[in-house]
Amino acid sequence: MLSILIPTYNYNVFELVSTLHKQVEATGIIFEIICLDDASNLFFLENEKINGLEHSSYEILETNIGRSKIRNLLAKKAKYDWLLFLDSDVFPKKESFISEYIQQINTEEKIVNGGLLYQTEKPEKSKLLRWVYGKKREALPYNTREHNPYLCFLTLNFLIPKAVFEKVSFNETIPNLRHEDTLFSYNLMQKKIKIVHIDNPIYHYGLDDFENAIKKENDSLLALKHLIDNRLLPTDYIRISKIFSKIKDLKLIPIFSFFHKTTRIPFLKNLSSTNPSLFLFDLYRLGYLCTLENKSNVSNN
Repeated sequence: MLSILIPTYNYNVFELVSTLHKQVEATGIIFEIICLDDASNLFFLENEKINGLEHSSYEILETNIGRSKIRNLLAKKAKYDWLLFLDSDVFPKKESFISEYIQQINTEEKIVNGGLLYQTEKPEKSKLLRWVYGKKREALPYNTREHNPYLCFLTLNFLIPKAVFEKVSFNETIPNLRHEDTLFSYNLMQKKIKIVHIDNPIYHYGLDDFENAIKKENDSLLALKHLIDNRLLPTDYIRISKIFSKIKDLKLIPIFSFFHKTTRIPFLKNLSSTNPSLFLFDLYRLGYLCTLENKSNVSNN
């Protein structure tokens, strides 16, 4: 028995739901599809058609509650023992997508991550940074993800027993700024809950344009600093915070903050170009994180 859970915000999710509906009906398994809309102002009429599909529902929340709370709410609404979480801006690669997940359903306490892909053709220039980053850093084959199962876990496409989700849910106390998936994977590791990576990807279509990509990255670094400052995440869990910690120990934060100030404009010029450098993107991110730390130190003195 399977509950397919999809949070959405300002996105037409009907085609995804109807495709999943056909696939899961063909398996003969007992199922439900629940789509929760986080107080959108677009695509009401398109998404309302979901309520016309058997065992499927679409509901609009009155207020925006954020990524962590909406996933937890979806799990609470779910009736069945296994939960398949998908983002709204994805689409399964395989016609056997649902059946391959069903093959993973057993009594083992585990999470199953199917992975993701990006389109092969280049998008428009404004979306190139997010596409290049996604293809090189996120769209990893399952045998690569297996070597680092927790850090390679992404919440766009995963199967989890409801009993496990009740042990490790998304943290609702953190700011709604990103990295909730990083914290979730760390908590899974702490609880020694196994993550199994399989070759069952979805295409991720929701590419942000350059301005939104940079804004979200800045927000994610602010969120990361919050997790580290509040000791919810160790500094050595992900690569950027590990390097940041070494810079901090060497008392080089003001230097790297100044470096960010002087390189920010040329770095952004490259990152918005037709050939964005991920090396420069990493330097930009590290410099921004150091700038946040430097501002925090100045305000506390």
